[in-house]
Amino acid sequence: MLTTWLQRTNKWTFSIYAIVASFCTYSCMYAFRKPFAVATFSDLSFWGIDYKILLITAQVLGYTLSKFIGIKVVSEMSGSRRALGIMVLIGLAGLALVGFALVPAPYNILFLFLNGLPLGMVWGLVFSYLEGRQTTEILGAGLSISFIFSSGFVKTVGKYVMLNWGVNEYWMPLMTGLLFAGPLLVFVGMLQQIPPPSAEDERLRTKREPMKRTQRRRFLHSFAGGITLLVLAYILLTAFRDFRDNFAAELWNALGYGDTPAIFTLTEVPIALCVLLVMGLLMFIQDNRRALATYHILIALGFILVGSSTFAYEQGWLNAPVWMTLAGLGLYLGYVPFNSILFDRLLATFRYVGTAGFLIYVADSFGYLGSIGVLFYKNFGQSEISWLQFFISSSYIITFLGSGLVLLALLYFQRKQSSWPTTVSTSNIKQSVVAEGA
Repeated sequence: MLTTWLQRTNKWTFSIYAIVASFCTYSCMYAFRKPFAVATFSDLSFWGIDYKILLITAQVLGYTLSKFIGIKVVSEMSGSRRALGIMVLIGLAGLALVGFALVPAPYNILFLFLNGLPLGMVWGLVFSYLEGRQTTEILGAGLSISFIFSSGFVKTVGKYVMLNWGVNEYWMPLMTGLLFAGPLLVFVGMLQQIPPPSAEDERLRTKREPMKRTQRRRFLHSFAGGITLLVLAYILLTAFRDFRDNFAAELWNALGYGDTPAIFTLTEVPIALCVLLVMGLLMFIQDNRRALATYHILIALGFILVGSSTFAYEQGWLNAPVWMTLAGLGLYLGYVPFNSILFDRLLATFRYVGTAGFLIYVADSFGYLGSIGVLFYKNFGQSEISWLQFFISSSYIITFLGSGLVLLALLYFQRKQSSWPTTVSTSNIKQSVVAEGA
């Protein structure tokens, strides 16, 4: 049996298997979410709002609502139901794309909302197979580079489908998703064979269990200050990442690469490889407290790289592809830890029994609310500014605000560690947290 073999094999073979299964599963999901962003829907607007902004807003609203729902669903779902849950959620998203293709604009906007509504929970279900392990850094990084690589890759596929198969902008998202439906079944089946964390994993990274409502409230009460600072920083990352992702076609058009479909993939592959390398190296930090501090510093440096590379581009020191690659690298050096390992190390540092998926979804839900706010601000408050200039200005804003918030969060958790009990057994952690947080 494959599960038994994975339990007995060495950690590197296990890691390769788990990375392939999770990476490919989430990449297939992206084929049902992101291809529409490569279409420009030029000169089309309704109610005084650009049609593409309406589409993106509708999908992000659905995705955001999904994140709030996921705080409960993902944190409480048992392992035996995850694979079926992933397939049902992506299947519902595919059905919504049928409606998007068949129903004329602007009424088909509703179907982009319905498309995003189930997909926001897929990440947490996939990551639940990976958390709480000695190799979670490399596993989480392998999963996380899926949304760096696949976002560009599915746009390349979508653009190819339009340019070479003659598929219009409305049918292209469904056609692209169907190309990935068969592989999705295979990779979800692989994912379900991954065994739970071993006893040694639990010793080093703390046991992982579903968290009920009362347990979630206790955790947030105990770490409210630090979580608030991190969520604010993550809102900036999410809004910037979504803008870069959703309006990549407009940005590359402005930079002179509008007729180069491969550019969407070529700039993202180096980012994915660099992020994977950095996350893999951090896996070797055994001390959880040191690792937690290192991730805070890494995220702050990522914010700084976004702004410094933008400044270098404006000075003429970098060409457009190099700038977009470096800005993307800075973005994802900050974004990826939030979605994979930062909260996993936080639980391990404080020996807290729970699930990192809960914290990921708390951050994600508010992060996507921020993304919606940026979309409306651009349309109503800065409509005269080009997409490219708005992107450049945003780079500087998130650099200064984001790095400051993350460094303050680092100080918060370091102070918290000095007063946190270090010899609490896992069976009594929940009660100790209540006493400490009171």
